[in-house]
Amino acid sequence: CRGLVDCFLIVKQKEEDSCVLDTHYNEENLTFTVSNLFAAGTDTTAATLRWGLLLMAKYPHIQEQVHEELSRVVGSRQVCVDDRKNLPYTDAVIHETQRLANIAPMSVPHQTSQDVTFKGYFIKKGTIVFPLLTSVLYDESEWESPHTFNPSHFLDKKGQFVRRDAFMPFSAGRRMCLGEGLAKMELFLFFTSLIQRFRFTPPPGITEDELDLTPAVGFTTP
Repeated sequence: CRGLVDCFLIVKQKEEDSCVLDTHYNEENLTFTVSNLFAAGTDTTAATLRWGLLLMAKYPHIQEQVHEELSRVVGSRQVCVDDRKNLPYTDAVIHETQRLANIAPMSVPHQTSQDVTFKGYFIKKGTIVFPLLTSVLYDESEWESPHTFNPSHFLDKKGQFVRRDAFMPFSAGRRMCLGEGLAKMELFLFFTSLIQRFRFTPPPGITEDELDLTPAVGFTTP
């Protein structure tokens, strides 16, 4: 079994052999599933990593702290997922990258499953709604400096990582991103492996202050 597609096809074959007619394991769902992995997973993870590397180039003192922590805790061996709990500063930098980059500012469209009144507004069943994640990730009542890159948002006074309820780049509730666990693992492994082996700097002739953090306009913010 080489991966997701093989697993899917194996179950599909078992369902067919058992004469199961009402099954989710069909060619159409396989196509949609693989498309979702590329469209929803690859693009968003790559965009977040690009932001992370841009921020490391713009703030070399933060990059140096990440590199120092990785050298001290991991050394030269390959980083593994279990290392995350021993790398609080690095974890905070990744979370702060996700918060500030805000690559899916409008999340994805949702649909109301029933009539609902929200803050005095009546929303009819079947209405398409967009949960504006920006309103939470940049909430001035939740973050000490919402418009600046500040890993301390996710660190306590002892330098240990702390979770924040207002951190929801994957949305929230029953329809939150199904790939959250996979995305967090990918971001951690890719980001730490890159910082472990390379030092990121602005292009020749460009200073850190001249690096532009203005996002491009789009469904995601690359």
